[in-house]
Amino acid sequence: MRSFDLSPLFRSTVGFDRMMRLLDESMRNSVQQAPTYPPYNIEKLEEDQYRITMAVAGFAESDLDVTLQNNTLVISGRSEQAEETPEEGRFLYRGIARRAFERRFELAETVKVSGARMENGLLHVDLVREVPEAAKPRKIEIAGSTAASKTIEGKKAA
Repeated sequence: MRSFDLSPLFRSTVGFDRMMRLLDESMRNSVQQAPTYPPYNIEKLEEDQYRITMAVAGFAESDLDVTLQNNTLVISGRSEQAEETPEEGRFLYRGIARRAFERRFELAETVKVSGARMENGLLHVDLVREVPEAAKPRKIEIAGSTAASKTIEGKKAA
């Protein structure tokens, strides 16, 4: 695998440290085996609405924890029954994994968590992007030069 050195970018940029950290961490995670449990989807519902849907079969709502800290959404699960040893001979085949997990999602500064709910073994976490007024595009009026506006006003009076 290739390794990229981002240190030259740190020397010539100011205020992009969060983006550089995200790039560095994503490259580090792509080299390592990324966890595949539990499976999840990320959907774009509308222009400013998103949803993370995670398959958490066998987990109760009390077994799950959804936390937002420093623009990092952390979804973790720990099943009380998974820690107990099953009685011998109870399962012939155990294909539903109930092992503990933790998934992290880096959110943009403008993305907020609007809610979470369980439905049919799926955990839905709804996200909304709230762009502040100062960051929205705005129309800038173009003013003419002072000399040109005086000449135009003088012709109108004549």
